[in-house]
Amino acid sequence: MDKFKAMAAFVRIVDAGSLTAAADALDVSQPSMVRLLAALEAAVGVRLINRTTRRMALTDEGREYYERCKLVLAAVDEAEASLSARRAEPRGRLRITSSVTFGRALLVPLVVDFMAAHPQLRVEAVLLDRVIDLIEEGIDVGVRLAHLPDSSLVAVRVGETRRIVVGSAALIRRHRLVEVQSLKTAPCVSFMGLVSPQDWPMVADGQAVRVPVNTVFATNQIDAAIAACQRGLGYAQFFDYQVQESLRGGKLKPVLEPYWPTPTPIHVVYPQTRLLSANVRSFVDFVVPRLRSRIAALRG
Repeated sequence: MDKFKAMAAFVRIVDAGSLTAAADALDVSQPSMVRLLAALEAAVGVRLINRTTRRMALTDEGREYYERCKLVLAAVDEAEASLSARRAEPRGRLRITSSVTFGRALLVPLVVDFMAAHPQLRVEAVLLDRVIDLIEEGIDVGVRLAHLPDSSLVAVRVGETRRIVVGSAALIRRHRLVEVQSLKTAPCVSFMGLVSPQDWPMVADGQAVRVPVNTVFATNQIDAAIAACQRGLGYAQFFDYQVQESLRGGKLKPVLEPYWPTPTPIHVVYPQTRLLSANVRSFVDFVVPRLRSRIAALRG
């Protein structure tokens, strides 16, 4: 006996309400349907359906087996649909989101590579320095830099980043920082997409703390904040990937390293659904390993 075929026939019998209706739906004879049901009952060792010439009714065991069979059949359908989605060519629209600097530096170049391989795809990249609701905003895939709360999103970790404090060489000569509390008096630049102009998250004595800072310039534009910091206007706190080029070129230098906050995880996230679209599945499969590689290279 083909157990899977018998389970599917059993579910069809229950859904159709009779052996005759199920046989017609499956385009088989009623006697063969009777034999298939009898063989299934013999295999599981219990009666699944009480039947007479006029009516049929599920037994308690049959009712439980029916629910479990539906789960099994649904899982098989989902597995097959998943493989079909992997084979399908991405087309139509895909909406993605991330923070501005991360998107420009790391995500968008990968999007361009992905689109080159799938010319029928149209992508909208929403780059914002604030968290948006993916489902409410109709976003297919996002990148989140945060410790994620429990949610309906699927999260795939691709690396981590860290808030670091930096300053120009000229500023360090003028206002050398000896400990974290020095930020109360030293001039500071606050990028408001990441930190408050009043205080910054740091670590002191092994504990996460908010340290008051002397902000002389605050802006919601990352480029302006980095430029001000490079000119020596003040110390600033950024994610490490945001100032990698400035650090490598010597325009900024790290300070207060023992007091930096613990690393922040980076996740690729997307709404949880039983069946992913070909667009989302293909993009996630493409972008996750490449982001992991690029983030590791930045931190290495």
